Amino acid sequence: MTLSALAINCTLKSSPNESSCGLLLSQVLAELAKHGVSGEQLRVADHDVKPGVTSDEGNGDAWPMFREKVLAADILVLGTPIWLGHPSSLCQRVLERLDALLGETDDRGRMIAFDRVACVAVVGNEDGAHNVAANVFQGLNDVGFTIPAIGSTYWVGEAMHGTDYKDLSKTPDKVAQTTAMLARNCAHLAGLLKQARYPAE
Repeated sequence: MTLSALAINCTLKSSPNESSCGLLLSQVLAELAKHGVSGEQLRVADHDVKPGVTSDEGNGDAWPMFREKVLAADILVLGTPIWLGHPSSLCQRVLERLDALLGETDDRGRMIAFDRVACVAVVGNEDGAHNVAANVFQGLNDVGFTIPAIGSTYWVGEAMHGTDYKDLSKTPDKVAQTTAMLARNCAHLAGLLKQARYPAE
């Protein structure tokens, strides 16, 4: 069975700046690859994703390209840093643009995001990873994605400290273990949903 994943990096930094969020997403994709899942990572800050809640806000909006890739993938990995205890503004923008999926159905009358798995990767230098993941989970689930057991992986540094995830000399064992479990569960669930889709009305 062929499965694919799209990782959306909601760092506020555009390329080629290094991104801790990008590093963690790369690790998630590497673990998914061990389960036969191909994937790619897109950085929102590199594209003109306009504000709004429709699938195409016009005037060069880059979201239609993201939307196409989201719907083509079996697994969506949404990555965000923590800013002031919340997901980044670009993560919120992605969720707002995904809101358009609420009004779209497939050829069986089901929500268009059904049969797709979503998970979350969070990095930051303060507490709040659980709160950020919970908020993002709710948005993703509202528009039709299924969240697996252990649906998030994260790293947070000490409060008021300047060390970033990308600056660590070694990935902490617990982060590596959680990332591996996340990938394993995402691949398993995506495979099940590909074989047995959610029922229509």
